[in-house]
Amino acid sequence: MTQEPKQRMCTICVRAGSKGIPGKNMADFLGKPLMAHSIEQALESGAFAVVAVSSDSQDYLDIGTSYGAHHAVLRPAELANDQAAKLPVIRHCVETVEQRTGAKYDTIVDLQVTSPLRISDDITGAISLLENNGQTENVITGCAAKSSPYFTIVERKDNGKIYLSKSLDRPVIRRQDTPDCFDINGSVYAWRRDVLFTKDGGSDGVVLAHTALYEMSEHRSIDIDTLLDFKFAEFVARLGDQYSRDQS
Repeated sequence: MTQEPKQRMCTICVRAGSKGIPGKNMADFLGKPLMAHSIEQALESGAFAVVAVSSDSQDYLDIGTSYGAHHAVLRPAELANDQAAKLPVIRHCVETVEQRTGAKYDTIVDLQVTSPLRISDDITGAISLLENNGQTENVITGCAAKSSPYFTIVERKDNGKIYLSKSLDRPVIRRQDTPDCFDINGSVYAWRRDVLFTKDGGSDGVVLAHTALYEMSEHRSIDIDTLLDFKFAEFVARLGDQYSRDQS
């Protein structure tokens, strides 16, 4: 690491009212609330001076502090509906904690609650990728895409015709002949503070001119959105070390 933990802050944003799985973020995942896993991973990484939970639910904030979060931030109503973008929520959390502590944090890392299978090395790896390259503005995480826009993803245009989403200036015979593509998994986002507060890009503001990608394995990239995702993530987590050895 190139910075002391006192210069980094972790945000964990947890909204109540999940439609896919009611109460998803506090649902029991391997013996503890789903959101607790991200808090514990942030603390275990040793990378942060401050770990903060942002929520519109006091119940979620209480869970956050009970599992070790240093700050609980109640977000305003305009940032609590399902139409609210995530970047303003993160900015509000950062500004609130900075007002409380009187400190400024150079590196801001957000952990997605629905990605419980990440490990602390994913967090510190993303931070290192950001801090060890002066031109990198932010870091996203992702895994190798199962489908390629050059080979297997098609679009249907208004005229009803089907086209490959992307094309190359040469014939493509094998998927291996196409550029590497990645699925953004949303697990870890890392920003330089000034970038977080001054720049917006595509994909909800995360893809900028100098964005780097930290690659994670497929099984650590599972994002829980549906009940099937929840059950599958628990199944993969229970395989534990055996699964990791099988994949090596």
